[in-house]
Amino acid sequence: MTSTDEAAQLAAFEALTAGTATDPNAGSGPKTDINLDVILDVPVTLSLVVGHTRIPIRNLLQLNQGSVVELERAAGEPLDVYVNDTLIAQGEVVVVNDRFGVRLTDVVSPSERIKRLR
Repeated sequence: MTSTDEAAQLAAFEALTAGTATDPNAGSGPKTDINLDVILDVPVTLSLVVGHTRIPIRNLLQLNQGSVVELERAAGEPLDVYVNDTLIAQGEVVVVNDRFGVRLTDVVSPSERIKRLR
């Protein structure tokens, strides 16, 4: 995919989420039948955050194999699930066929996700 294709897909997505999508074959009025197929193949980055901490560089340089870094989250608290740096859900770690996965326990509503994109 070229950067021109990506830019066109991003522009279409922004128009759709802003409610200003128009049908290129129609007049200049808003499109009532939104076709999301144009953005379904756009890759996104999914990140799971276990927790955060702040440590001085001095302590960071002393880390080695076996070191333990304490996070601000308590054991058992849900992970944060981000898509392109936007929080979309919280969940818990699961094992699926010897691989880690995440079971979503609380999902941000679609309208709230769209608000956070802007």
